Order: sequence, then C-alpha cells, then structure tokens
Amino acid sequence: MVSRPAFDPNTLAADWDSLIAGDSAEARLLNRAAQGVYPPGSVFKIVTMLAYMREHRDTWADTAFDCGGRFRHGDYTISCYHGNVHGPQTISQAFANSCNGAFASLGLSMNRGAMKDLAGQLLFNADLPLSLAYSKSSYSMEADAGDWEILQTSIGQGSTQMTPIHTAMITAAIANGGVLMKPYVVDRVESVAGQEQEKFLPSAYGSIMTQEEAGNLAGLMRQVVTEGTGSALRTDAYPAAGKTGSAEFETGKETHAWFTGFAPAADPRIVVTVVVEEGGSGGQVAAPVARRIFDTYFAGQQEKGR
Repeated sequence: MVSRPAFDPNTLAADWDSLIAGDSAEARLLNRAAQGVYPPGSVFKIVTMLAYMREHRDTWADTAFDCGGRFRHGDYTISCYHGNVHGPQTISQAFANSCNGAFASLGLSMNRGAMKDLAGQLLFNADLPLSLAYSKSSYSMEADAGDWEILQTSIGQGSTQMTPIHTAMITAAIANGGVLMKPYVVDRVESVAGQEQEKFLPSAYGSIMTQEEAGNLAGLMRQVVTEGTGSALRTDAYPAAGKTGSAEFETGKETHAWFTGFAPAADPRIVVTVVVEEGGSGGQVAAPVARRIFDTYFAGQQEKGR
C-alpha cells in the first residue's frame, strides 16, 4: 500500500508545519490508496460488464458492436480514447480494447435499477470491511437517470468515484472465484523476545458474485493483456489478467491512469491496483508500474524456491 507524495514518519513532528501548510494538491498526509477517490474510467467497465452478464446470462457473449471512434446518441457523443476506431468487435474484444462506444451502448440498453443494486452488492456507498481509515466509493445513477448520465456512468465517468483499495478488493474477489476477502495489514504481533503474541488470519466477507461470473470476468481480463490495452503485462514469466482505465476528471487536464489486475491468471496469488494522478493512458503509464510490481513479486518467489 503506497501513497505518493509521502512524508517521513521519523521526522513528522519537525515537518508538521510544512506538511499542513503545503500545496493542497500534494496532500502528503492523505493515504491515497484507501482515502483517495477518483473517477474510475474504464476500470468501471468491469462493473458494467457484470451487470450486462446478469441481464443476458445466456447471450451476453454473442453481443457485437461496430466502433467508428465515436458513439452518437441524440445530441450526445461519446468518444473512444483519443478517437481510436476499433471497427467490428465482439463484446470480449470491446472489453479488451476498452471501447467507450460499446459500453455506452450497453448502458443505454440495461436496467438502471438492477445496475444500482449491483453497485450496492459491490459495496459502493457502503462500509468496507477495513480496519484502517478509508473513503467510500460512490455510485449515484438512479433508475430514472437521463441519457447523458447513463452514457457517462457506463464508462466510469460522471459522478462515479472509487478508491484504489476498493477497486483492488473487487479485483481480488474476481480472482478468488467471487469471494470478497477482508483486507488486513498486520500479519502477527511478536514480543521483544520474538515470541508470537497474536496472529491474524485471512477471513472472508462473503460472495459478491457467482463463481461463473468471476470466471467469465477473469477470462475477459486475461484478453485485455493478451489482445488489448494491457499489453504492457504480456510476458512469458507469468500470465496476467487486468483492466486499464484513463479517467477524465477536469477539462484541460490529463487523465488519471488506472490499472487493476492479478497474476498468475489461472491461479492468482497477487492483485495489484495502480492509479497515477494525471498520468494519461492507463495502458501506457499505470500498467507498466503494475508490471514492475508483478516482476518483483515473482522474482522474489523464484528466489525463495531455490
């Protein structure tokens, strides 16, 4: 759990005045991993995809879309990132390519009440099973939402906000067959003599999706890496799965870069979620950061095995 810019806890008292008087954009005392809330951009397409799967359980995989770079609905236009033209796509290809037009179209076709119910099941606007200070992720689209709100929400824009740790928890549930685990920070407490005083063990919060749904999402996230925007994670060392995002938040500023994913894809051991504020493309900026974390983790595992 890393948050930048940070501060040195060893000199906190001496640095206090400068920390609280610093540039508000730095917010060095804010734990961005748990308390930072951001528009999720295309990372939210995981949620939109799950909602669509539930509404079309037997036919969702047969859905196709022809992307011309821009999706027009009435007076509204939704563009793919940098106007990319994806052409004819299956739904899995649209997910891999992070096609805004395809997912905006899905949003218009779906039941908004069911979408809000799903957001609640995934713990938006709700307490998380966390013992550290955190912010709640927010989802506000109602059943009677207007077209522009639907278009924006379906692609992770509008008023939707997520924290990195909540995103990581949902990603971990996908990797874990649908079961959401309770994050914990301390593994054990030892005395000065090295004797174990207390041990903390993994515990489950509960199932937030079926095993089949989790498997389907995991397969789509694998294609993001093998065929789509997550190509920075392609490696022979381990198979990764994930989702990238490039989230707009203020006119004239660069997008926040997102990546969330896990590896190995078929037998997950580690989840990584990255947000780079005003970083630009999730695939080009956040995914390479995640790649370095994965590389370091698996190199360490190999070293332990020798």
